[in-house]
Formats: sequence, structure tokens, C-alpha cells
Amino acid sequence: MSERVRVGIAGTGSYLPDKVVTNAYFEKIVDTSDEWIVQRTGIRERRFAAPEQATSDLSVIAAQRAIESAGLTPLDIDLIVLGTLTPDHLLPATSAMVQHKLGAKNAGAFDVNAACSGFMTAMSAGEAFIAAGRAKHVLAIGAETLSRFLDVKDRTSCILFGDAAGAAVLAPYDECGQGEILRAELGADGSGYEFIHMVGAARASR
Repeated sequence: MSERVRVGIAGTGSYLPDKVVTNAYFEKIVDTSDEWIVQRTGIRERRFAAPEQATSDLSVIAAQRAIESAGLTPLDIDLIVLGTLTPDHLLPATSAMVQHKLGAKNAGAFDVNAACSGFMTAMSAGEAFIAAGRAKHVLAIGAETLSRFLDVKDRTSCILFGDAAGAAVLAPYDECGQGEILRAELGADGSGYEFIHMVGAARASR
């Protein structure tokens, strides 16, 4: 068995939509206050995407910045892994749309849906591909447009979410010499789902 390839983070990038939504916005809609929100969550503001912006649009900007940070071009990317629970469509994968918009013609692409841990799951998957020698440059992205799915009348959840994208280019550590990923371990716990969830199509149709 060949030796495991050490993996590092060659570059990073992020994107925040322009629209800033402060806690005062929610004070006008539900029974809450800036003090209550900050005390319990630390959140003072979040960003909402423009109506014409999809998850793939946010992802592309973050990805371009990460690729530039790594000193690479889109054609250097072998694989794109996108963590999101708010895809543009169920078909095609949002990662494939990002691949097309970037011009990353040499890259494979797939999405992962792991909710809050989506980016870490995408990173772990990308790290595994490089460690196994199946890819050299992997673009891992985490992106959401959760403002589209908020119940703004639910004071317990509407204050928590916003829209943004972050990306990292993973590469062999011997090449990039920085940000080595020493260990990643995935876990899951599906209990308590009824407290915060998005209804799927099958359940919604009943």
C-alpha cells in the first residue's frame, strides 16, 4: 500500500453578500431584542443574498478568491466538493454549476449535505481524495442561502441564519507547505431533528 499523502490548505477565499441585516430588523417582526440575541448567540448582524444571487453565485466568488490565493488557475483543480443544504437545484449538483462557471474543465464535482458541518465534511472528503492519491488540487466549498428558507415569525430560529460562502484549495503539503490537515474525524447524531429541520418534498406532499 502506498504511503498516505500529507495534505495542506494552499489557499482560502470567502464572499459575503452586500445586504447587511442587523438585529433591529427582527425586533420589528418578532418579540426579541438586540440585547437578547447578542447575549444568547453573539450575533449582531448577518448577510442576505440579493434576489438574483443563488448559492452557486456566492460559491464562485469565494472559489475564485481561494484559487487566486493558492496561486493556481481553475484548470488546475481536479475536484470540487461543495457542502450546502440550499442548492440551486436538486439536479444538477450545485458543484457542477460552480465547475462550469469557474471554467474548471478538468474537475469532477459533487455536493454534500451535512447541514452545519457541510464545509468540514467537504474538507474531509477533499483531504481523503488527495491523501489517497486520487486528486492533487481539491476545491472545498461551504455555501448557503438560508435566508430563502427562514420562517421569520419563528423567534427561536430566524435570528440565527444568513447567507455566505467560504472556500479552501487543498493540495499536497509538500507542494504548498502550509496549513497541514493533521486529522479529521466525522461523526453524526440524528436525534433532535424535530427541533430544527427543513421539510423534504416527500413529507411536504402528505
